[in-house]
Parts: sequence; structure tokens; C-alpha cells
Amino acid sequence: MNISIIRRILGYVLLLEAALLLIPCLVGLAFRERECFAYLITAAICLAVGSVIGYKKPKNTVFYLKDGCAATALSWIVLSIFGCLPFLMTKEIPHFIDALFETVSGFTTTGTTIINDVEVISHASLMWRSLTHWVGGMGVLVFLMAVVPLSGGSNINLMKAESPGPSVGKIVPKMKQTARWLYYIYVGLTLAEVAFLLFGGVSVFEAFATATATAGTGGFGVKNSSIGGYSPYVQWVVTAFMILFGINFNAYYFIIMRQFKKAFAIEEIRVYFSVVVISSLIIFANIFRMYPTASEAIRHSFFQVAAIITTTGFTTTDFDQWPSITKTILVMLMFVGACAGSTGGGIKISRYVISFKSVGREIKSFLHPKSVSKVKMDSKIVDKDVIRTTNIYFITFIMIFVVSLLLVSIEGRDLTSNFTAVASEMNNIGPGLSTAGPTENFASFTVLSKCVFIFDMLAGRLELFPMLMLFHPVLWRDTVKQGVNDVKKKKRLSAQK
Repeated sequence: MNISIIRRILGYVLLLEAALLLIPCLVGLAFRERECFAYLITAAICLAVGSVIGYKKPKNTVFYLKDGCAATALSWIVLSIFGCLPFLMTKEIPHFIDALFETVSGFTTTGTTIINDVEVISHASLMWRSLTHWVGGMGVLVFLMAVVPLSGGSNINLMKAESPGPSVGKIVPKMKQTARWLYYIYVGLTLAEVAFLLFGGVSVFEAFATATATAGTGGFGVKNSSIGGYSPYVQWVVTAFMILFGINFNAYYFIIMRQFKKAFAIEEIRVYFSVVVISSLIIFANIFRMYPTASEAIRHSFFQVAAIITTTGFTTTDFDQWPSITKTILVMLMFVGACAGSTGGGIKISRYVISFKSVGREIKSFLHPKSVSKVKMDSKIVDKDVIRTTNIYFITFIMIFVVSLLLVSIEGRDLTSNFTAVASEMNNIGPGLSTAGPTENFASFTVLSKCVFIFDMLAGRLELFPMLMLFHPVLWRDTVKQGVNDVKKKKRLSAQK
């Protein structure tokens, strides 16, 4: 493992976090809140530590996929640990595990909270919570790739480790240019939502906080009622942008380049819109009698489907009170997720498309043993390695889910709460059902459960394997061997001199 470049990357991550912490600091100053000093102090700490560990330039800047996975997992852990310090300093979240839980929930764009009343915390902290969504939505390392040279020609290994979806490709020849285009689109969509929200009478602060949370498909709100306290216009705006941020960003690039055929030929997006529309209409058919007007029922239906499938987690109503069939559909959508290459979490539409087509191919091979069939997506043959990794992903997901469910069940809560809580955290959604429902929070869970959820949120956001690699003894054994060899090499060089 290339320790020197990983150390360098962690230094860059902390320097970036130091810069980001100045935003809630300025918000606190604008609202004359003393909490701004906590963010200023944390920024100074990040600046100092990041400068020290990232100062020395590594001689070898090329590293492999295992190095990219380790760097990604460690970056998100370090980012979360330092990011929770302001909550502890301001005593708005006095306990470390709770503060870490809240911060991990933000960066992983899960949106689960342990705060009982978000309206009493400072504007600086509210902005930081939403900003963590925005940073985590596209990925902090993707941002670093857009602005600084990280690893020579090996940037693809970082993007593979951090970007959601079964495969990562270049939309332009260089990965740095790809990262920049992704952030151009990301920033543009965020500012567009801010403009629409301002037009709807939302304050500047709430517009930016809501837009950044929506962009990262996170779900942290600035009101206890989430989006339920806003006008129908605002709710429709948030619904539209949740769906837009759940689309593969490659499609936006093709549209900007006027390559409309490529944009609309992406099969995953067609399936994604079909699932959203069909699910919303089925839910509407089951809940329209529960609301005064059909327009209100259709609005809540589309909003909650968009919030769950894109893993944003905003709410406009207590869907835990809906009929059983509608809750079943929402729980199923928890395991679907948005498109690959979007800011949404979950398993991803593309994996299901590949899996269903693989099943169809196997059935066909049983019926016609001599036939030769290939799995195709977007009129291209899907590589066998992609099919293999997709199958392994599903198996790994089930294994982690089962273990997490067993550990959380030690508390003795009901199965619905435990099952939907684990599903929510692994898929980075936010609300579940019952005691983990949209009107509840996760403050009442034990420290053990919160630690399990922290791991699940990080594993879900980083596509499972980067986090699992940190627990593999081979990774650390190779690291120790490399360290020993480096020391021996230095001794030999010094002896020769």
C-alpha cells in the first residue's frame, strides 16, 4: 500500500474541510451566533493537521485500486471525525458517538438525525449539516481531483472507490476534466434549485440549506417538519430536483454537448423514471381518500417516492400512517436506489437491470442449451467482470445487512423498526418505519446500534468494499512489510553514504 500518497490525500482532505468549515463560520457571524467560533477553531485544527501530514510530497504518486479504496475509506472516516468537533464544542450534541453519528449521516447523505429539535440549534450548525450533504453527495475526493493533482494517472482508482454505481467511466479523456464537468453540473443544478426556492418565497438561508441537502440527496432539514411546513410549490420544486439529482450525471453532460441520442439512450434512466411514476400512481390510488384533495395526495405520493428512491429522505407527511401496501412499496424502494453516477445512494437501478437480464439469459440457456446470448445494456455487451462484481455486491450487501440486523436486534425493538432502520442506514435514506419512522429520530438507539449504523452508512455510501478492506488483515500485513522494507532501504542508503 502506498502510504505516502494516502497520507498526502488525507492532508488534502483536511485542508478542504478547513475551507468548508469557514462557510458555517460566516453564517454564524451573519446571525451573530457564538457558535461560529467553534467552526473557526475546528477549521484551524484541520488546517494545522492537514498541513503537517500533507506537506511532504510523495516520490511515488501512482497507486492501485486497493490503495484507492483504503485512501477513500480513511478519508471519509477522518473527514467525519474532524467534522463532528463543532457539535461537541458548541455542546449542541454533547456526546462523541452522537456527534459522529450526525456527521457521518451528513457526509454519507443519509439524513438520519439524533437531534430532537433542529429548530433550536444554531444557523451555523444547520448550514454545516446541509453542507456535509452537498460535499458527500458528489464525493470529496472527486472534488479534490477537480482542483488538485492527486495521484498521477491513477485517479480512476479513486473515482472507482468513491463514485456510486457498478462501473465508472470517463466522460472526457482525462479524469481531472471528468471531475470538473461533474462539479460544473452539480453546482449548476444546485444554484438552479436555489433560484426556484427563492421564487417560492423561501428565505436565502433556508433556500441554500434545502438546496444543498437536496443536491446531495441527503435530507437534513432546517425545520422539524422537514419539507412539510413549506408551500405546495416548494414541495413540488424539491420533488423535481430530488428526481433530477437521482439521474446519471453522464446524461447531463451529453445534453450539454448536444448529444441528445446518447442522453436518452441510457436504459437505466428510462427504468428509473418508470419506477418513479408507477410507484407514485399505485401509492396515490391507495391514499387519495386520506387527504382532502387529489392534488394533495398526488403531491405526497410523488414526493415520498422521490425521497425514498433517490435516498434523500425528506418528508412532507407521516407515511408511517399510510396503508400497508404503500409502506411495502416504500420499503422495497429503499433497496432500489437511484441511477449509477448520480448523488443518490442505494443499490442502484443499473445493478437490478444487469441482474434481471442475467437471470433471463440463464433461463434462456436452460431452454436452449446450444444458444449463445449476451447481457446487453444501452446496446452494449456487459462485460463478464461487471456481472460478477454485481452478483458479489448483492451477496456482500445481504451479509452485512443480516449481521447488522442481528446486532441492532439486541436492543429488543420490534422487527419493523430494526429492519427498516438498517435498510435506511445501509442505503443512505434516512427515515424508516415505526420507532425509526419519519416523525421519530435515532436518538433513542443504544451506542452499539449507533456504531453499527455508522459503519453501515459509510459502507453503503462507499459501495461496501472500501470499508470492508480496512478490516482485512492482508492489507495491514502488506503495509507493515512495506514499512519495514522502507526502513531497511533507508539504513542501507545511509550506510553507503
